[in-house]
Amino acid sequence: MSDIKISDTVINPVSKTKPRSSATRGLIFMAVGMFLFSAGDMLAKYLTADFHAVQIMWSRQAGLMGGVVILIAFRGLSVFRSTHPRLQITRGAAAAGSGTIFIFAVAYVPLADAVAVSFVAPFMVTIMGALFLGEKVGIRRWTAVIIGFLGTLVVIRPGADAVHPAVFLVLIAAGLFATRQILSRALSDDKTTTTIAYTALVSGAILSTALPIVWKTPQTGQAVLIFVGLAIIAAAAEICIIKALEFTEAVIVAPVHYSLIIWGTMYGYVIFNDLPDIWTWVGAAIISTSGIYTLYREHHLSKQASGTE
Repeated sequence: MSDIKISDTVINPVSKTKPRSSATRGLIFMAVGMFLFSAGDMLAKYLTADFHAVQIMWSRQAGLMGGVVILIAFRGLSVFRSTHPRLQITRGAAAAGSGTIFIFAVAYVPLADAVAVSFVAPFMVTIMGALFLGEKVGIRRWTAVIIGFLGTLVVIRPGADAVHPAVFLVLIAAGLFATRQILSRALSDDKTTTTIAYTALVSGAILSTALPIVWKTPQTGQAVLIFVGLAIIAAAAEICIIKALEFTEAVIVAPVHYSLIIWGTMYGYVIFNDLPDIWTWVGAAIISTSGIYTLYREHHLSKQASGTE
């Protein structure tokens, strides 16, 4: 699960409509970003056969941490100037937890199933926003949330032994991811680069404390290349998402996020010979449709609140 997702920014849509060419570029960057994120998930799953999830997650964050070090070299420590540093630190901790738990889960769960279940995060954001931020949620969004969770039950099928029990770890990871999004809303006054810097370094520091306990030195050149590739791909994916949101409104590129199920299925079949059954596709379709509607409603309500609609 990546650090920057559409739900981080969909609540603060761009006020001006940008040219169609910019929207096209944004969609291209988003599509590439999702492809890269899924490639990172595939490499992470591949590495779980021999390495601990903490070491894999640390390696995944290494590319982003390297980028932040370069950012500090150019901009100085002012990049850490935040209105709520404690919330930034908490968000970084949630990032470390959600990513590590997700990687641990995909060691046992097919990629497509894990990705489909992770799509419940936007619904959790809606619930947390209502409970903790006092956000008003209308009947239509509550209906979308309920339908989305029903779609998740279709994928998991509790009691049917259709999916490994580790799939419930994906739900925990999604919950932590949703927590990050709620914290992002509280940190909307901070710059995106500030949030990225805190998230990268805080999560990196937390993972580094546990790293000596689980560290296993790669014994082959192939393993080293996969670790390096994972770090590079993760960093490149984050950059693509940032560029996509610079070119166009988040609500325009948000549906592209659900292409992860396509890439997850492709990688799962080609690399791990895992092909999701019809119920995973049905559940994923239900979740995706409800999620897109939820994102649309948040965008619509945000524009109403800002007086731009």
